[in-house]
Amino acid sequence: MSGMQELEYGKAHSRRGGRVITRSKPMHIVQILPELDQGGVERGTVEVNRELVRRGHDSTVISAGGKLVRQIEAEGGKHIALDVCSKNPLTVPFRTRALRARLQALRPDILHARSRVPAWLSHFANKKPRIPFVTTVHGLNSVNPYSRIMTSGDTVICVSEVVRDHIIRHYGTDIQKVRVIQRGVDMNIFDPGKVDHGKVRDLRNRYELNGRLVVSSVGRITWLKDYETFIHAISLVRKKIPHVAGLIVGGYRQDKAEYFESLAQRVAEKRLEKNLFFVGSQEDMVSIYASSDMVVNASLKMGNMGRTVVEALALGKPVIATTFEGLTNLVVDGRNGFVIKNKDPRGLADAILETANASFDANSIRAGIPYDYTLDCMVRQLLKVYGALGAKQ
Repeated sequence: MSGMQELEYGKAHSRRGGRVITRSKPMHIVQILPELDQGGVERGTVEVNRELVRRGHDSTVISAGGKLVRQIEAEGGKHIALDVCSKNPLTVPFRTRALRARLQALRPDILHARSRVPAWLSHFANKKPRIPFVTTVHGLNSVNPYSRIMTSGDTVICVSEVVRDHIIRHYGTDIQKVRVIQRGVDMNIFDPGKVDHGKVRDLRNRYELNGRLVVSSVGRITWLKDYETFIHAISLVRKKIPHVAGLIVGGYRQDKAEYFESLAQRVAEKRLEKNLFFVGSQEDMVSIYASSDMVVNASLKMGNMGRTVVEALALGKPVIATTFEGLTNLVVDGRNGFVIKNKDPRGLADAILETANASFDANSIRAGIPYDYTLDCMVRQLLKVYGALGAKQ
């Protein structure tokens, strides 16, 4: 075997021009999720699509669409637009028939559902012939019959031990079919040595960030991200550092518009218009992190490691995170950031000030990320799951 070959779970591959060609029969994987606009699940789906194609497999993504569709297709995957997002029960029979027709035409080796509505539709549509079914539980959803569907996969992937324990405790899920696979970050993309400094300069000019302490908080705008505490903390930091700039990086769905308006009102009440910026959903997260002095994750609820935390660490940025299992094993006080209590604006403000005055080594921060949190590790484990299910057919 040549030195340019590698073994991955008993299958030989060779590299040609950056593409990994699978020598055994390639698999066809269908990932299904509500939409492809923004968020960690969506970005993870895009990355898995790219890595499947790179490794010689066929990749199809089914969703209601979104701006990330063009990336799916540009990186060699196929996208099928179906309404797998709506929660309207009256349209379920029609949408089930549409999905079943697509699956019967595609005849994939694996069907992988990443959210509850797509999982329910897959459950109803996946018949004659039945496709091996994988579900991924990305967080601590409410415990109810609606959420139980995420435990119905032939293999149930959990993004952390916390999530695994949650579904076993509340749903009695068979531990033999549960696999913990951390969400992985592409270390080749989130690499300080590959930052486009021209894009960073443009971003800093757009929001007038030059010469300022830049503190970013990343994630879809929902109450779970506790942006109220972040806004309050920035107002406290401003008393000590008047030029502080807080960035809230994330968009919101229409059903969260009222919550967004409440945040904007809070910014106005505290007269933070020149210190707090809603920058919306951003495709170029590397430039966001590279423009930041630190990154905050103030989530109220956490069942996974928080991919934004690892992305920031990969770019050598210190992180301030709330005390949730899944984050505290990544963020260590004084080493690569600080851990704080949730809903504690004073504690967050103090941590921001301490981080601003600390001396963190970017190379050490990046080097401290365990391999388990990398995209390469995640994809290797996914392929092992897919291959095991496919072998049973």
